[in-house]
Amino acid sequence: MNVGFIGCGSIAKVMANTINKLKNKEIVLYAVSARDYNKALAFKNEYNAIKAYGSYEELCLDDNVDLVYIATPHSHHYSHIKLALENNKNVLCEKAFTVNSKEASEVIHLARSKKLLLCEAIWTRFMPSRDLINDLIESNIIGNITSLSANLGYDIKNVPRLIDKNLAGGALLDVGVYPINFALMCFGNDIKRIEASAFIGKEDVDYIDNIALYYSNKVAHLHSTMLATTDRNGYLYGEKGFICVENINNPQSIKVYNSNYELIKIVDVPKQVTGYEYQLIECLAALKKGNYETKSMPLTETLYVMKILDEIRRKINLVYPNDMK
Repeated sequence: MNVGFIGCGSIAKVMANTINKLKNKEIVLYAVSARDYNKALAFKNEYNAIKAYGSYEELCLDDNVDLVYIATPHSHHYSHIKLALENNKNVLCEKAFTVNSKEASEVIHLARSKKLLLCEAIWTRFMPSRDLINDLIESNIIGNITSLSANLGYDIKNVPRLIDKNLAGGALLDVGVYPINFALMCFGNDIKRIEASAFIGKEDVDYIDNIALYYSNKVAHLHSTMLATTDRNGYLYGEKGFICVENINNPQSIKVYNSNYELIKIVDVPKQVTGYEYQLIECLAALKKGNYETKSMPLTETLYVMKILDEIRRKINLVYPNDMK
């Protein structure tokens, strides 16, 4: 599977490093592209890609590219997904998948009509830790679970793209998606009501988000911020104790405590290359089987997340230029 990159930023560097470290040599860092050819060339040389292109269009016209990996700002995902699909390329696109559900729905329809793979690169959905957490939930080790909390935060307020409304900046689409996905992976999709509040900065983007997802018999309390470093932990609260997931963004360990606050179980998370490898491996497996979606993040789930994000933004009155199109 020859992978071609659209975008050469920091997240693309992690993905390139991942491919280079993979033992699976069926996954190849084939080509990279940027709007500046010299930037693409420097990336190619640093990460030993085979080709470099000075435009995204050139990369999508290369017949040897099997999968296009999109690592550009959220605001550009829609147009870059369309560009790749219209050139008959399978696509793995970084989160947040698009800016809104309207954009997501359109590219999903396009991918299905052309029978091409389309997948959101929300890495936590593909990690082995997901099954480990769900196995604990199903084991009833802490009894009936009625609530969870999850947070993710970094001091990233000075990252230019995150304070640019034209690039769909803010905490929600960049870090808030992880607590939301954590809740959905643990509690499912039968959400009855969503409440949200936010601190909006002078740039008119959200710096802090507080979200509550209400189910028929449980609730998820979620927090995201780009103003502070948080512990990034997720907690599941039950009748007989609680479960702590250390770092919901890339789980390091899973600890179970009883109702006396005593540690009764530790579940180790398997060693990984970087954590990005699982989505690549699953895309390869899907293509080999002739599937156009991945099992871990089907398109119906991606669209559902986008609709949740739309509702949260409606609640906090956050509108992006893409919403006006």
